[in-house]
Amino acid sequence: MIADLVDPARCRRLVVKIGSALLVEQGEARRSWLETLAGDIAALRAGGAEVIVVSSGAIALGAARLGLAAGGRASLAEAQGAASVGQVALAQLWAGVLEARGLVAAQMLVTLGDLEDRRRYLNAAATLDMLLGKGAVPVVNENDSVATEEIRFGDNDRLAARVAQAAGAEGVLLLSDVDGLYDRPPSEEGAALVERVEGVTPEIIAMADSRSGSGLGSGGMLAKLQAARIAERAGIALAIIDGRGDAPLARLRQTGRGTIFLPVRTDSARKAWLGGRLAPEGVLTVDAGCVRALAEGASLLAAGLVEVEGDFQRGALVSLHGPKGERLGQGLVEYSAEECRAIAGLRASEQEARLGYAPRAAVVHRDHMVRS
Repeated sequence: MIADLVDPARCRRLVVKIGSALLVEQGEARRSWLETLAGDIAALRAGGAEVIVVSSGAIALGAARLGLAAGGRASLAEAQGAASVGQVALAQLWAGVLEARGLVAAQMLVTLGDLEDRRRYLNAAATLDMLLGKGAVPVVNENDSVATEEIRFGDNDRLAARVAQAAGAEGVLLLSDVDGLYDRPPSEEGAALVERVEGVTPEIIAMADSRSGSGLGSGGMLAKLQAARIAERAGIALAIIDGRGDAPLARLRQTGRGTIFLPVRTDSARKAWLGGRLAPEGVLTVDAGCVRALAEGASLLAAGLVEVEGDFQRGALVSLHGPKGERLGQGLVEYSAEECRAIAGLRASEQEARLGYAPRAAVVHRDHMVRS
């Protein structure tokens, strides 16, 4: 099953994410390894598959060139400066190894806002589609030279899943310095590889170790599971495989070793985008009766609203929580935070007097809501 992701007959559009620990060693690019990966990509292209690369490594490369300690992550300013230098080096590196295989590289630098905003998301999707249609290999990275902590993906695992959504990809491969998800820390005796996951449940999340083992990257197993959640909502299969050896995609075809997360639902394109958004501006807490109604597909009404957190305007993305703090989903709110507080707990017949105008149909309409 996992090897289907590197079979052009079964996966026509694939996103391949490469972590910093694989690409950079002691401040220098692992060029010989990268050349073997470029060979893998060329083989997929020759078979008719389209490939998008999400590549980490800019900060690590730039930090080495600037002589920065802590891999360039000692401060936001250093990370941004390292990224500015490293993005040039990374683009040149990919352009060189792909050109040697007869392929054209295209660089795309994105921020969280580019994929959170619907219009900019659709623009990115159109660009990816055009590039792939012309035979190019898009190389995508977060634009860390301008992103601040508040507007960052923070890891390229989730970025890869969001790019796969935008591109309409069928699969995502996360190349890592581990060979998949284990049921406990791999260093512990008796740890077993989890080969297949159907739905990222709380039990699966509990297996994750959020630390980045190399110290170069910003992700970890938790980030990969969050990426799998984004992918599974959009009907995209995602796999974690060991990328440390040469030609990792060819090796996957032979061994089939790794963890694959199978899609458990296929939301509409808009709802998949909405469910994959990562930066809610507030939290709406609802009562137990509302929890039951939402589970049955209802909209969120003011009568079930008990608490409002944040300062947001109409149309903002908000997270929906139950009375015990459990996350229920997220959606686009029809009122500002101030208005939500004013009508919390009120029935429709009571809201007009409080608002001074006729109330809307819902606080969060079911058509603009996705459940966890």
